[in-house]
Amino acid sequence: MAIFDRLKFLEAEVRAVASTLGRRTASLGSEKPTVTVSVGHLASRFKGLVLMEAGGKNVPLLGHVKDPPPLTPADLKHLSSGKALLTTQTSPQDGQRILLYMALNAQRPSGPLLLAEIEPLYLWGLKEEGSIAPTVEFLITDHSGNVLHSSFPIPPVFSKAAMTRMKSTHSGQFPLKCEGEEYIARFWAIFTKYEFAVPGWTVVMAESKASVLVPMANFKITFPLVVFLSLLVVLLLSVIQIRRSLNPLRKLQEGTRRIAMREFQTRVSIVSGDEFEELGASFNAMAARLGKQFNAMQVMNEIDRSILSTLNREKIVDTVLTRMRDLFPCDSVGLALLEEKRPNLGLMHIKGHDSLKKKGVHSIELTSEDTKRLHEHQDHFLVEMKEKSPQYLAPLVEPHLKLFLILPIILKDRPSGLVALGYQNPVSLTEEDRISARQLADQMGVALSNARLLEQLEELNWGTLYALARAIDAKSPWTAGHSERVTKLALRIGQVMGLGERQLEDLHRAGLLHDIGKIGIPPVILDKRGKLTEEQYEIMRSHVAMGHRILEPISAYARVASIVLQHHERFDGKGYPNGLSGEEILLEARIFAVADQFDAITSDRPYRSGMEKQKGIEFIKQGSGHFFDPKVVRAYQQVMRKQERH
Repeated sequence: MAIFDRLKFLEAEVRAVASTLGRRTASLGSEKPTVTVSVGHLASRFKGLVLMEAGGKNVPLLGHVKDPPPLTPADLKHLSSGKALLTTQTSPQDGQRILLYMALNAQRPSGPLLLAEIEPLYLWGLKEEGSIAPTVEFLITDHSGNVLHSSFPIPPVFSKAAMTRMKSTHSGQFPLKCEGEEYIARFWAIFTKYEFAVPGWTVVMAESKASVLVPMANFKITFPLVVFLSLLVVLLLSVIQIRRSLNPLRKLQEGTRRIAMREFQTRVSIVSGDEFEELGASFNAMAARLGKQFNAMQVMNEIDRSILSTLNREKIVDTVLTRMRDLFPCDSVGLALLEEKRPNLGLMHIKGHDSLKKKGVHSIELTSEDTKRLHEHQDHFLVEMKEKSPQYLAPLVEPHLKLFLILPIILKDRPSGLVALGYQNPVSLTEEDRISARQLADQMGVALSNARLLEQLEELNWGTLYALARAIDAKSPWTAGHSERVTKLALRIGQVMGLGERQLEDLHRAGLLHDIGKIGIPPVILDKRGKLTEEQYEIMRSHVAMGHRILEPISAYARVASIVLQHHERFDGKGYPNGLSGEEILLEARIFAVADQFDAITSDRPYRSGMEKQKGIEFIKQGSGHFFDPKVVRAYQQVMRKQERH
């Protein structure tokens, strides 16, 4: 195989030279190839490399190739297939020569050819030290039995039986004699016919019988030692047999101790063929059952803690789908949650093996019969796939699944969802699994009920905030929608600046409430068409402190109250109410300074008309570093550019 690999490597090197010559010929627009190509690195693998032109002229590229044999029509046909041609030639002076032909253009095999004479020492691997053991002789023959290479001082003569065997099969073994010494020879054929159009070569490796039988001579020396060791082994086995009755008891004692330490993976191995072996098997079965029960309790505990410690519906669903298969030996898990207002519609969340095609979230619809069955069998029921499966199971159905265990989730005496466990082998579903699955479904129902309550409270909270914002803006017809517009722009700026989820929530709440202090500002000031007096301007400026006082009693809104207080501070320190500057001002307040100012100058007021949008953008840009934080202004400009593109 190494010789064949070297042949392919040599073919690739000649093909690379041929490709280079062919490209240069094409670039010159001539059929006569140019020979300016570097081949010096090939000297260790080729004796010579010659370019044979169509007119019969040979141009040496490396060394010299003497008297190349003429090519036959069959050879030219092989070259036209784009493959290399390998031939051997016997020379009285040089012995066996190995020649490799390659056409520069496979479509014109009679045109320019590359002829390479291969260095045999490289091909046979004799340049590599240690490639062949010193006690091994080897030779290579062609299909006619001619010796291409031999490490024997005098090449051996093969018997007729050996020659027949070598021609009839690709590998085998036969006896060999050379100069009165007997060898054990093994041969292997190299299949060169298809690749190189030369009948197969055969590699023969031989080792003298004397070398092969050396281990037997050594055995005669070691045999007495083996006998002596055998006697020792017999004595040892006798001792072991005596203690055989004690070992099983010791193993069972040790196993019991480890089980008491909760090492339920402990198993005892007793192979005695008697009652001790049966006792060991019973012990292992008990350990496996205890381990399964303990693991189930542990996983159930972890799932309970996970789903009861979070009030986020998505996290509850993900926890149940991820850990359910750690607890039960099922092949797929589906968790359906039904809508509160339309209980016949819902979403099926699916997770299973990596091979499961249907994963993710799928919409489902329950018929009245489905809802009735869930209500009547609130503990659990089974659905076999030989029956017509319910439509809500369609996202879970796979050809290999034969049975589903359905666990309804009941809230306020009506179905709120269900858990579906799919099984390939129904036998693997035990009563113990059913009980544990029902317990988990009940826990999940409690968690989902709490999550739903929290969602309703969250909706109420945001609804209240929006109602307050609209009540504030409704105090003056000139500020209608102002709080919601400012909040939307501030959130976009915050997202561009990479604010975290908690910061964005504070930004959202502060945006809706940033003008809550204007509740205490008289309408005559808010709606005044002319310029405010100094006294009126001070009253107007007091709305930020008033808003802070209104929100101050709500401890959860401490940061929101600070944002409301600071949203009229300036980056250069000339703002109000406290003259803060730079990063002394909360980042959220710096964001609101930009969003609030932009909406104010582009909206109509009783004392002026609103600016055009582009002029407003330019005003904000010019205020960078004075009125506004430059980082916030850059993020604001990104938001504006994105709005213009869309």
